[in-house]
Amino acid sequence: MGRIFLDHIRSGPRLFNCSRCDVNLTSRLELISTRFTGATGRAFLFNKVVNVVYSPIQDRVMLTGRHIVRDVSCKRCSAKLGWLYEFATEDNQRYKEGRIILERALIIEVEGIEEL
Repeated sequence: MGRIFLDHIRSGPRLFNCSRCDVNLTSRLELISTRFTGATGRAFLFNKVVNVVYSPIQDRVMLTGRHIVRDVSCKRCSAKLGWLYEFATEDNQRYKEGRIILERALIIEVEGIEEL
């Protein structure tokens, strides 16, 4: 069995971690929007997330139209956390492409380290 290498993120005043294993996923500095909804309720859109793995591409019809997505899971414990938008068919949804949704119920927010 191989080793799992975990990535580091630029810190900030607040970090978001996997709620199951507490690995760092992203910083509040990468947060784009808190106005999304996932399978477990409220969800957040982030610019960059680390320490995750992606499923194969899937075609999904969502409330905002048809999207090509990949499920996002924790690299350490394999907990499903959300999804990555690969492609949006509607022009007004293209801002989501390459961005990641993390479901609020599946992550925790913790204190980070202020950069000097």
